[in-house]
Amino acid sequence: MRSLMRRVLLDTRYTLVGFPTAVIGFVLMVAGFSAGVGTAVVWIGVPLLAGTLMVARGFADAERGWLSDVLKRPPVRPRYKPAPPGAGRFRRLINPLTSGQSWLDLLHAILNFPFAILSFVLTIVFWAIALAGLTWPLYGFITMRIPGNTELPEVLGLGDGYLVNAVFHGSIGLVFTLLLPITVRGAALIRAGLGRALLTGVAELQERIDDLAEGRAAAVSAEANALRKLERDIHDGPQQRLVSLAMELSRAQRQLAKDPEAAQATIKSAITATRETLDELRALSRGIAPPILSDRGLAPALAALAGRCTVPVDLDVQTVERYQAAVENAIYFVCAETLTNVAKHSRATICTVQLQRIGDVLMLTIGDDGVGGAHVAKGHGLAGLADRLRAVDGELTVQSPDGGPTLIVAEVPCG
Repeated sequence: MRSLMRRVLLDTRYTLVGFPTAVIGFVLMVAGFSAGVGTAVVWIGVPLLAGTLMVARGFADAERGWLSDVLKRPPVRPRYKPAPPGAGRFRRLINPLTSGQSWLDLLHAILNFPFAILSFVLTIVFWAIALAGLTWPLYGFITMRIPGNTELPEVLGLGDGYLVNAVFHGSIGLVFTLLLPITVRGAALIRAGLGRALLTGVAELQERIDDLAEGRAAAVSAEANALRKLERDIHDGPQQRLVSLAMELSRAQRQLAKDPEAAQATIKSAITATRETLDELRALSRGIAPPILSDRGLAPALAALAGRCTVPVDLDVQTVERYQAAVENAIYFVCAETLTNVAKHSRATICTVQLQRIGDVLMLTIGDDGVGGAHVAKGHGLAGLADRLRAVDGELTVQSPDGGPTLIVAEVPCG
């Protein structure tokens, strides 16, 4: 009940306070725009138009602040195009003319006027009828008790029909009171819809474009980092082993004629080195796209990761659904890299891995009782995981105070 009353009062404040603001803004914008266009030929109108747009920006900022309360959304302010570096005084003066959002601010100040009138009238009418209807019986009862007053009660119909009139007016007041929250909310949304479309719509679209661009850049960065790491691991591991293996086989070939027993020992050593190289190549391939993930899904793939980890892992997989390949790869990669970091750096004695789906979000939670200190800042190992998740609109959260414990949560949309 309290939240409903607060909602009604906020919407009422928006429609009532916004009405005189809309009137003032309409008058200033129409006058400034007309004067600016009319005198633009002699250049006086150009700075006048720029000033009008700056005033419109002020009204727009005030409206955006009110919109956050009405629409229950965080305030969004678009980025206005700045003046070029080194621009002269006149160029900086007329810079608002080059910003599309400035013209939308002006358009809103003009179009907002009829919407403000409509929402203001609806709010006033419903509040007035509701209050008058509910208080009419009390007003009539007090009026009848005024000493010497015999005409006013008759004019108001407070004679024998007082009870009927009281019930009638009270019923009307009750009906309008029940309809008041819906009507005031609708009146506020009439204005707020126009404000959101003209004052924050472009900003929200730009923010979404920026998020997509950031996600694309993060994907490119993550893939580039993964390729560099793979190249480095291959160069430092299997490549060196293969070079050594080639030298061993060449030596065995030379030893065959002179010392068959030595050649046999060399070949045996080469076979061992070949197996070790194959094991290392398999380990590297798991970080790319293991067959078990594509063939059987996340549950068996995570179980395989947990089984290979040198730290005991308590695995809890609560979903066996199949998801898009990009989602499964991202979750698998995060789990693989995190378990590797746990084994190398955490000094943990136990690790927990939980995978669950909450609504349209797939959540991977990894915790350990190690020394902590993990961080997602650039230059740290977890930064690459955050970039990889951003590529699929995911998010990585890390809680790892010095001394531990560490909790890493990866959330990926899967709807």
